[in-house]
Amino acid sequence: MALENCDTMKKARAWLESHDIEYTFHDYKEAGIDKARVETWMKIAGWETLLNRGGTTFRKLPDEAKQDLDEQKALKLMLDQPSMIKRPVLERGKTLLVGFSPDKYAQL
Repeated sequence: MALENCDTMKKARAWLESHDIEYTFHDYKEAGIDKARVETWMKIAGWETLLNRGGTTFRKLPDEAKQDLDEQKALKLMLDQPSMIKRPVLERGKTLLVGFSPDKYAQL
């Protein structure tokens, strides 16, 4: 998970806590994220799901950086600016959830 002050993160953390689910918080904007982990997430969820195109960081990119996106270009964007990773990312066993949805979390 990432970005402690993000409203979506706050909702996800509150949900986990209210359901007594232990978690480890990793702020990848502050602490960084390694390439192998992002690549694994991309294999499971797809880069299209993982890349946060709706966020301010992505919207502020020059148009040429947003054009012709593919897996490698998306990977570089997310590694260079981790705030472009959609949040939260929840890993639990073999399950990976991207974004917060109480319905999806309830299936954990």
